[in-house]
This record gives sequence, C-alpha cells and structure tokens, in this order.
Amino acid sequence: MRRDNQSSVSEFLLLGLPIQPEQQGMSYALFLGMYLTTVLGNLLILLLIRLDSRLHTPMYFFLSHLALTDISFSSVTAPKMLMNMLTQTQSISYAGCISQSYFFLLLADVDSFLLTSMAYDRYVAICHPLHYTRIMSQNLCFLLVVVSWVLSFANALLHTLLLARLSFLRGNTLPHFFCDLSALLKLSSSDTTINQLAILIVGSVVITLPFICILVSYGHIGATILRRPSIKVICKALSTCGSHLSVVSLYYGAIIALYFVPSSNSTNDKDVIVSVLYCLITPMLNPFICSLRNRDMKGALRNILSSTKNSM
Repeated sequence: MRRDNQSSVSEFLLLGLPIQPEQQGMSYALFLGMYLTTVLGNLLILLLIRLDSRLHTPMYFFLSHLALTDISFSSVTAPKMLMNMLTQTQSISYAGCISQSYFFLLLADVDSFLLTSMAYDRYVAICHPLHYTRIMSQNLCFLLVVVSWVLSFANALLHTLLLARLSFLRGNTLPHFFCDLSALLKLSSSDTTINQLAILIVGSVVITLPFICILVSYGHIGATILRRPSIKVICKALSTCGSHLSVVSLYYGAIIALYFVPSSNSTNDKDVIVSVLYCLITPMLNPFICSLRNRDMKGALRNILSSTKNSM
C-alpha cells in the first residue's frame, strides 16, 4: 500500500441528516429556504452598511464582516448538502472533504474572534463612552479583523495538515451531512493523538479564550450598570448589547452542545441536529437579531427604499 492517504480512500460517503425518505422533499425545500434567507439577509446587511454613511461606525464595521463570514460559513456546508439531497447521492471527494473541513474551521474561528471584537466594542461604548472615538479608531478595528483572519487561518491550516496525514482504512462512511473534523478523526485508522492534542491546545486559543474575553467584557459592563443604575443607562445597555448577547448565546450554546457535552458513539443524531443549528440556523438568524431589529438599520432600509421609489 502506498503511503499516500488517497490510496486508502478516494471519496467519502455522507449519510446526511436523519430524515425519513418520505420527508426528503419537504426537508429540501425547508433547508433551501433557510440557506437563501441566510444569503439574502446577510447581503442586505452588507448593502445597507455600505450605502448609509451613518452606519460607518466600528459596531457596523464588525457587523459587516460578521455578515460576510456568515454567508461564507453557511455556503461551506449547505450547497453540498442540498445537492446530495436533490440528486440522492452521498459522495464527496477526498480533496473536497478536506477542503470543506478547512473552510469550516477557518470561518467558524473568524466568527468567534469577530464576536469577541464586537463585545470589546460594546465594553468601550458603555464603560468608556467619553473615550470611545479615540479607543475604537479605524486602525484598531482594521487590526482586530486582520488578526482574526490570521489566527483563524493558522488554526485551520494546522488542523488540515494534521488531518491530511491520516489514513482511512476502516471505511469511508461519515454519519454526518458535511466533513466534520471530529467525525473524520473517529473514522481514521491512524493514531490521532496529535490531532486531539492540537484540538485541545489550539481550541483553547480560538474558542475558549475569546469566550472568556466576552464574559469579562460583559462582566465589566454589568458592573458599570450597577454603579450607575438608571433607566437611561439600562436602556442603552440593552439596546447596545441585547442583540450581540443573543448571537453569542446561539453560537457558543451550539458549540458547547456539540463539542463539550459527551454523547454515545452509537448515537450521532444529536450531533447532526446540533450541527444544523450551528451551521444553518445561527447564520440565518444573525441578520434579524443583530441588524434588522436595530433602529439605525431600519432607518437605512427605509431611506434606500424611499430613494429607489423616488427614482422610479
């Protein structure tokens, strides 16, 4: 046997979602609608932020990058899943599987860092409002986004290189609808100790550490509110932090349920269902939670619709 991994397996079979055959048509329409809503909703956010100069602030700068990341993140898994459901095929090439795993890790990590940057932005806005403009400068915002992408790229590349060295002699059937890293490691016939160690160590940097930073930011925000308990301060905090907290809860709640709550090896349905929440539902809800309920975003949308109507 050659040492080339692709000599052991040239493609993987994705078992997909635990859906009965008679429910395939309805499920396909549902997930297609969710994916289109994700893409169109986030594109609308990008368009509004781009066209309305009042939205050229640090908060909406991070939000625009989050919207772009959510479009890309859902596009990593949804199109292939929908194609397999439509054509009744389950195969994905070895190279396609490794690539899908890489981009999934990359964009998931970028999401984590962007949510952390947004939490810091809200911390500065509430705890240091008089210095907000000086602290949240354009250079700092740009630097935070660049660092988010660089760290995410390094982490995804590390896991992908470690994954590419593994052999898959036990089989090529993945009980999932995409090439999830943990599912691939369970399927591998090689020693995955180094891979698991990398997940433990590097995962603490790209997932646990940002989550701790978010908690610390909101701890300071809570302390600031308690020191000055007034209706005005509370309303400002709710309007500034409410939507972000909702997105953080969805994002990290799904991660905790997926990777930190132990499950039986014989039952994978829970992991698959939570992955749907993580990969499809959360990116779909982000535009509505973060933006379309926001007064500034609604005003920008009305202005664009009015301008379009007047030009006709």
